[in-house]
Amino acid sequence: TLMLVISAFDASLHFCGNCHFFIFIRANSLGVLLGSEFEEREKKRRMLIERAKSGIAEAYSSEEYPLMQAISTYLEIDKIMNLVYERLNEWYSLYFPELKLSNPESYARFVVSFGMDKKKVEKGKLAELLGSKAAEEVARLAEQSMGREPNSDEYVAIKEVASNYLRLSDVQKAIDAYLAAATKRVMPNVSYIIDYHIAAELLGKAGSLEKLATMPSSTIQLLGAEKAFFKHLKYGSKSPKYGIIFKLADISNGKRELRGKIARVYANKISIAAKADAFSKRFIADELKAGLESAIKRIQASEGKGKEHKF
Repeated sequence: TLMLVISAFDASLHFCGNCHFFIFIRANSLGVLLGSEFEEREKKRRMLIERAKSGIAEAYSSEEYPLMQAISTYLEIDKIMNLVYERLNEWYSLYFPELKLSNPESYARFVVSFGMDKKKVEKGKLAELLGSKAAEEVARLAEQSMGREPNSDEYVAIKEVASNYLRLSDVQKAIDAYLAAATKRVMPNVSYIIDYHIAAELLGKAGSLEKLATMPSSTIQLLGAEKAFFKHLKYGSKSPKYGIIFKLADISNGKRELRGKIARVYANKISIAAKADAFSKRFIADELKAGLESAIKRIQASEGKGKEHKF
């Protein structure tokens, strides 16, 4: 006879029997304990998942995230439209090589409305599209054009390309309207001192308004020039002086030797404006813009004098 002592539930139980009976009792006792432990762990797991979900929902509740998606979509549509227009222009040049319009949308509308037979174009409708002076010139070029007319199958295909360009244009306009309104709500200070497209691009590159606000102005100045910057670090090439903010007219249209200084001024003011948008929520853009314009004037006035100014 084998005497066994089992303390499964903090109690001493004595059994007389063989080892098989002991194993059966022990297995059932552990099963009860493990089942209870599993339920407790599962309960905690579900609770942690719910906390994570609510945390994610709260983190992404701000409108800055839809704004970042909107500016990415806007820029991608812009690239697609450029490619579609380039192909449309090259294709329709087979039929009307003399047609040169500065507005891509007007070009696409011409193809849709008059592309089947350019020589039979109605001047009144053409004037509505291009204006009377341009319409007369285009009508004259159409009469003298060396290009042939497309057949029906060709016209159906090229008309679809032009129509798709116009549809993309409508989508882009709708997104642009949202960008204009949303940037004023999300980052009123930043979008006041710079173009709202550039403000949204900076936000998208930074990842969030808080990240943009905590970046040093030197980092903001180079946002969008990451490839050039890492090329500089790796190969010792010339360091970039600006990234996305190069699109600002004061920088892109400024004199080459002054662009870096103007970019630093802009980056500094954007950094201050982003902090106000993210943390204090105060509108200080009026004084920031006044200081920005004053600093740019001083930079332009100091050209050729070899003087350094603090901004």
